[in-house]
Amino acid sequence: MRQSDRGDVDPFIVMDVMEAARKAEAAGRHIIHMEVGQPGTGAPAAARAKLAETLADPLGYTVGLGLPTLRAKIAQHYGAWYNVDLDPARVVVTSGASGAFLLAFSALFDNGERVGLGTPCYPSYRQILKAVGLNPVDVPTTLAHRFQPRPADVAGHDLDGLIVASPANPTGTMLDADALGALAQACAAKDAAFVSDEIYHGIDYDTQPVSALQVTDDVYVVNSFSKYFSMTGWRVGWMVVPQDHVRRVERLAQNMFICAPHASQLLALHAMGCTEELEANKAVYAANRALMIDGLRAAGLTRFAPPDGAFYVYVDVSDFTDDSLAFADEILAEAGVAVTPGLDFDAARGRHWLRFSYARATSDIREGLDRLARFMQARRA
Repeated sequence: MRQSDRGDVDPFIVMDVMEAARKAEAAGRHIIHMEVGQPGTGAPAAARAKLAETLADPLGYTVGLGLPTLRAKIAQHYGAWYNVDLDPARVVVTSGASGAFLLAFSALFDNGERVGLGTPCYPSYRQILKAVGLNPVDVPTTLAHRFQPRPADVAGHDLDGLIVASPANPTGTMLDADALGALAQACAAKDAAFVSDEIYHGIDYDTQPVSALQVTDDVYVVNSFSKYFSMTGWRVGWMVVPQDHVRRVERLAQNMFICAPHASQLLALHAMGCTEELEANKAVYAANRALMIDGLRAAGLTRFAPPDGAFYVYVDVSDFTDDSLAFADEILAEAGVAVTPGLDFDAARGRHWLRFSYARATSDIREGLDRLARFMQARRA
């Protein structure tokens, strides 16, 4: 049967790593998971209990933009966290952040337009852009600038749009208000769309992340209940769009998705009231971060920017390999630790990098670091 070019996208390498780890576990090995960006906790217990009380009621379609009560709660969230007075009408509830990106790219860009990605970056940006007929443009970033794009990159790469992430995946680095504002201004000057990925907001350590909504309204902001709210499998997120884009996005959402899953939206609404449990999860990430930074350095893996947020460390391993995919395979086979090759995030330079996730239980992180230290010591011997 004939095929379209839209399907010619690269694999998501971390999913391949997860499958290799699963096979190793099925063969009886104990694997420490540092590959996947998934909280080790589930959705808040109190939220799940509230949802269970309502499941006897029929759950049907919701309106395309999402449950009005959830949209209102999300708008209140921006007031509480960022002191932003947000009209709930600008909030779009989506089928995960992935659904938000599909809607955003469809609403903002025409076929063949160029969208900048500060590499290293989340790999699915590139593949979704390609699948909808757009041209992803790599904007190489540097460790010296904490892996974030700069305003000159917008003009220098002739872009129709720019995606930024703060905290970023795979690096965990953030943009402050001045940096976000400068990028927003650079995009406005070029009539380039500005998209801010904020799905790791809430998982921060020394400094609270800045939302792009604090510096501009001319932006699409994407967020998710997967990370801070620990709801990965429920597939629900949200997007904030300019007022004059709401109806355009609504029409796309109605036709592409009808709506986000009703039960997931209800759980998300309940989860937003579970601050105590969510902050306890965050305290685990903070402890894991400290362990990871010290443990990687003790293992001789010292070249990285300490993360400001999220739950990743992106490490330069060029002193040990020029093939991060093979190096990750070696670590899994010999140390029983699953890690992600940098090729997932940066096709040009990722062969020299690995991403380590510290989203799991602290005991797992400690054991994984011990295994890595022994592996690196044996490798140097």
